[in-house]
Amino acid sequence: MSVRIRGLRRSFGDHEVLRGVDLEATPSTVLALLGHNGAGKTTLIRVVATLLAPHGGSVTVAGHDVLREPGRVRASLSLTGQFAAVDDELTGRENLELAGRLAHLGRRGARLRGEELLERFGLADAAGRRVRGYSGGMRRRLDLAMGLVGRPSVLVLDEPTTGLDPTSRESLWDSVRDLAAEGATVLLTTQYLPEADRLADRVAVLRDGRIVADGRPADLKAQVGGTRLDLEFADPLRRARAATALGLPVPDASDAALPVPSDGSGADLHRLLAVLEDARAVPDRLSTHRPDLDDVFRVLAISRPVPAGAA
Repeated sequence: MSVRIRGLRRSFGDHEVLRGVDLEATPSTVLALLGHNGAGKTTLIRVVATLLAPHGGSVTVAGHDVLREPGRVRASLSLTGQFAAVDDELTGRENLELAGRLAHLGRRGARLRGEELLERFGLADAAGRRVRGYSGGMRRRLDLAMGLVGRPSVLVLDEPTTGLDPTSRESLWDSVRDLAAEGATVLLTTQYLPEADRLADRVAVLRDGRIVADGRPADLKAQVGGTRLDLEFADPLRRARAATALGLPVPDASDAALPVPSDGSGADLHRLLAVLEDARAVPDRLSTHRPDLDDVFRVLAISRPVPAGAA
């Protein structure tokens, strides 16, 4: 088990931010941690990275306890934050060689490892340029490459694509997927839910300092509801007739669509349209909506009550 968290608690003064978190992340897996602002994501990441001490419970990284063996934890882990931690006045190559020297690779080892990572992250052509001239995406790729100089087994990515354009974001996603495929454990926090949907093998939802859901993205989507049909009407009276015919609450006049639960089958759609036709309430437009991580976040991270006394 690369990251193992049991009963983790952390407070700031009288405010308990983490209230008994249990979480595990395994090799060759991307685990996405979701939660609203203030849920405790950054605090959890900082404890895992030995930047904060836990006040209760236990945290191990690559088999090393964060309190008893912080040096071994840091040697096993790479933390990439929301903003690239690179030196603008150095070239890309110099940044990587500096990281290699700090990782005790020696002059030659740092140079060889730097060249390997420059090639891997598509930065070889810009290796001799000062980083202040790099684009945002290039800076983020260099930042990730610097974190990999020491070949860590655990990657902690805290909002890694903040501020990136779609092309740069896709490039970084490809790099993360490749690293997980090679055996790395990736712990990812993100507010950009399509990122978690694309990358994560597992998703954990943190709410008010507790994990309220943990599982595969497909399982969590199924948990928050099945397929629904969104019926759109230009005429509010026709929308009201449709709701009555289907036994649904009459929607507010300002609602653009009438959501209707469905199993997604053709037979169910045929039945629905027959009922609406009899009621003279056929919609102007109809669209199918399947649950996504936005629904998971809305239902589990924001709406779902946390059980009293949960630990």
